[in-house]
Amino acid sequence: MLKIEAIMPTLKSSLLIMILLAAAASAGSHVDDYAQVTGPCNLSFPADHGPHADYRTEWWYYTGNLTGADQRRYGFQLTFFRTRLKPPSARRDWPEPASPWRSDQIYLAHAAVSDLSGRRHLQDERMTRPVLDLAGAEHAQGAWKIHLGTWQTRIAPDLHQLQADTKDFTLFLDLVPGKPPVLHGAAGYSRKGQTAERASCYYSFTRLQAAGELTLDGTRHKVTGTAWMDHEFSTAPLQPGITGWDWFSLQLSDQTEIMIFLLRQPDGSLNPATSGTYVPPTGDPQHLREKDLQVTPTDFWTSPHSGARYPIGWRIVIDALHCDLTVTANLPDQEMRTPRSTDVVYWEGSVRAQGSKEGQKVEGLGYVELTGYARPFEAPM
Repeated sequence: MLKIEAIMPTLKSSLLIMILLAAAASAGSHVDDYAQVTGPCNLSFPADHGPHADYRTEWWYYTGNLTGADQRRYGFQLTFFRTRLKPPSARRDWPEPASPWRSDQIYLAHAAVSDLSGRRHLQDERMTRPVLDLAGAEHAQGAWKIHLGTWQTRIAPDLHQLQADTKDFTLFLDLVPGKPPVLHGAAGYSRKGQTAERASCYYSFTRLQAAGELTLDGTRHKVTGTAWMDHEFSTAPLQPGITGWDWFSLQLSDQTEIMIFLLRQPDGSLNPATSGTYVPPTGDPQHLREKDLQVTPTDFWTSPHSGARYPIGWRIVIDALHCDLTVTANLPDQEMRTPRSTDVVYWEGSVRAQGSKEGQKVEGLGYVELTGYARPFEAPM
């Protein structure tokens, strides 16, 4: 998810949050001056694949597992974040004509490749204003393009195309949806706390067939696999007392998918807004409540980079699905460190799953995100 809340009030020590707070103060604004998610999202596609500029934060989030022709295995992440610096009302104070360098938005992006066979994790980050075509989101030729420099995703009705180039790797992927968009929560209205406005509009493509090229160490690899896409937007921060979250996306061999997010509290318990979604092979997704989910860490890894101690193995039991899974990280060190953009340290990595569901053996692949382990969200500045 690195989710909306991680870009805003959770980045208490970062340059970005100081910029955001200064901008809000100079405009005499507060959270209520931005658009709010307080009820049904009424999502409509393809329009809602694009940006929702009146909300404070938003992201387009791709993760997946790939295999080369030589059977080498990889994981990948490519994420675009949009953050609004001032509420819509602040535009009334802008001079006319407006400068082409002026913007009330900022775009950020993270890219990573887990070279699972090579036992290494490569990452990069970018941040800029959406001016003079440096970054932004546009609709043209029947598709949305979200971009930051040469990094981009192009979202057409039947195809997503990803592109990222860094000093360590380049990635070009075509992603074909195997299922329609899945709306989480109540028709896309996903609660993140006890009150109505602590929520987001949230949907996913839970099974994308991937094919393309990955270049590592100057060598091009043809790759295929499966991917997952999240798109989420909101204004509200996390509810006070939430120290971080664990997010799971699992694609199982019986053509089902499971999304879970656990909102952790200081005493180790879960906030009641914890939830998930089960996606059957066909038909309507099933909402999973906090009481439906039993997730128990079984193994841990301590980062030599940040000192954070992360769970990297779990047992997941979902009684409503007669599901019992063992989930294991495919590489312990998949920690993301982003000092030049969001300044968040988090773990985002490829995992594998095996176990049983409805009395049948299943296995699968997925991604897990772990936040608040290097520094709890409620830590003082």
